[in-house]
Formats: sequence, structure tokens, C-alpha cells
Amino acid sequence: MKHARLLASIVAGSVLVSATALAAEDPKKTERTWKSKCATCHGQSGKGDTDKGKELKIVDMTTPGFQAKKDDELRKAILDGVEKEKSHAFKGELTPEQVDALVAYVRGFKK
Repeated sequence: MKHARLLASIVAGSVLVSATALAAEDPKKTERTWKSKCATCHGQSGKGDTDKGKELKIVDMTTPGFQAKKDDELRKAILDGVEKEKSHAFKGELTPEQVDALVAYVRGFKK
């Protein structure tokens, strides 16, 4: 009986780890999402240094001030857009996992 419980625990743990791994967004996919949906204005490194980014006065995502924003603020900006910057809203276009992956990607711009 003891072995059966141990085996059941191992199987349950394996299923949980597998589900978590499947739910996590592939870093290469996240990078492709960034490039296709965000980089035109925000730039490859989040500095807003593209022609369109300069025109719209896009904020530099690498600054400590930007990086101090809460993850929920970033999720809201991705989903609802940012009116001041004429940023596109991606609600309905991106999955919650893709949004979370983009938030993590943006955190990688930290100076």
C-alpha cells in the first residue's frame, strides 16, 4: 500500500510538471510574438527607438521607472492598449500565457 501511494504521488507530480511545462510559453515563440506585434514601435530592445516609436514618443521600457511598474499594469497595457502612445490592444488576440510571457520578456529589458 505504501508503494502504491508513493507511485501515485510520483505520477501526479509528473503530470503537474508536464502541464506546467506545456503551459509555459516557448521563449522563441515569445520573441517572435514581440517582433511581430510590438517591435515596430517599441524596438527590438524595448527602448522605443524606432521611427514609429520616436514619432509616438514611446516610453523606454529599459528604464528603472518603467521596470517599477507592476506586472498587472503591463498586462493591462498589452490587453487594453495605451491611449497616450496609440498602442494597439491585444485583448482577444493573445492568450493569457502569451501575455504573461510578454510581461516576462519586457522584464528582460531591465538595465
